[in-house]
Amino acid sequence: MKLKYSDRAVKDLKSFPPPDRVLIAKKLEYLCENFELLKDSKKVTRLKGTQYDNQYRFVIAKKIRALFRIIDDEIMLLVLRIGQRKSIYEDKQ
Repeated sequence: MKLKYSDRAVKDLKSFPPPDRVLIAKKLEYLCENFELLKDSKKVTRLKGTQYDNQYRFVIAKKIRALFRIIDDEIMLLVLRIGQRKSIYEDKQ
């Protein structure tokens, strides 16, 4: 599975301090390599009520979440947003 970041996710990632960026990148690589194992755990949850079918949330740390989508035809994990738990679901442009 390939890992790809949306422009918004890259912008979100840059808002974190360098040690958190390293942690987030490592956790997302781990998710990409082990998605089949993690998708049944509490760390990964399929989101309901979104406009896309294969959209999920991944718990990176206690207060950090990543929203991502699985694109089947390319077997690609597209990271949509990265942020604090309290604000990750807000739709800021």
